[in-house]
Amino acid sequence: YTMPDMNQPGLLLSAFDYELPQKLIAQTPAVPRDHSRLLVVNRITANIHHKHFFDLPSILQPIDVLVVNNSKTLPARTFGKKSTGGELEVLFIKKLEQYPQKKIEVWEVLTRPGIKKEQVVSFDNTTMKLLCVENLGYTRKVEVSGFEGSVIEVLHHIGHLPTPHYIHEHLKRNSDYQTVYAKTEGSAATPTAGLHFTQSLLHELDNKGIQTIKVTLHVGLGTFLPVKTQNIAEHEMHKEWFTLTEDVAEQLNAWKLEGRRIIAVGTTSTRVLESCAVWNEKHQTYLLRPQTGETQAFFYPPYTFTFVDALITNFHLPKSTLLMLISAFCSQNMPFTTFTKSLAGKAYAEAIKENYRFFSFGDAMLIE
Repeated sequence: YTMPDMNQPGLLLSAFDYELPQKLIAQTPAVPRDHSRLLVVNRITANIHHKHFFDLPSILQPIDVLVVNNSKTLPARTFGKKSTGGELEVLFIKKLEQYPQKKIEVWEVLTRPGIKKEQVVSFDNTTMKLLCVENLGYTRKVEVSGFEGSVIEVLHHIGHLPTPHYIHEHLKRNSDYQTVYAKTEGSAATPTAGLHFTQSLLHELDNKGIQTIKVTLHVGLGTFLPVKTQNIAEHEMHKEWFTLTEDVAEQLNAWKLEGRRIIAVGTTSTRVLESCAVWNEKHQTYLLRPQTGETQAFFYPPYTFTFVDALITNFHLPKSTLLMLISAFCSQNMPFTTFTKSLAGKAYAEAIKENYRFFSFGDAMLIE
């Protein structure tokens, strides 16, 4: 993908701020899930409509295609003790390497509070230990040993699903923080745009002829780490592992060439598609190239999206990379100065006025 112009004015972090009343931060999911609200924003006409997520089959066309992220969230949040006796929280973000002969796995973890090099951490109810081998800035590189089977198997025994810090309620059921189509384990946070789908809604979409197809991106720090640089172009995205298989790329390319609308469910699906889109000389359009690897793609105004035609997403935190992505998407046909003056900002203002629920367990938005 092409980097946006770094010298574009208005790319200060402060341009992506907005005021949100605390009471609008959703603490629990809608019941049933598809009864969350849906704000429909048209990028061409700038019209904004209020719907519910269960209206999706009547809003979409039978030739539309939904691209979902089937990554499954790991119970990656654990609580341990340092050898010095202090307690800490350890979030397992991603496995970097493994050495079966030594029974060691190397992981990137986020700890609160931080730990120093050579520090050892142990956990209750397991013989698993980790040794800090490198400080990576926000995160630590650790060697994990003493586990039975694999680290992931131990996490299923001692770990908790990592809900965001602004959700103060305990999860009643772990399934509340997984999408109904989650399959490939590896995320350190849930791709939340997919939380609104129920099996019956997917069935209804299918009956109408609306195709649903799956890609995988394991959500890590790239998605949820805050931006600390004043000039957002200086923010470095953390790498997130993804895969776009040959079959899926081929099918999506065929649909794209038929003129179908490609609707990404979530910013993570968007990042996969945009990371894999390359100019195709023969068809004079952008098509997907299948690949498996890591993406550091960071989208902000005035980036022009090349493969995604519409986007279903939640309402995002102020100054987040996700808010920057949807700002670029909403402003595709117009200049962008600040979030509050943009179409995305106007949509958020309308959502706040109408008491929509925000963030991971909140309501959704369809930008078309």
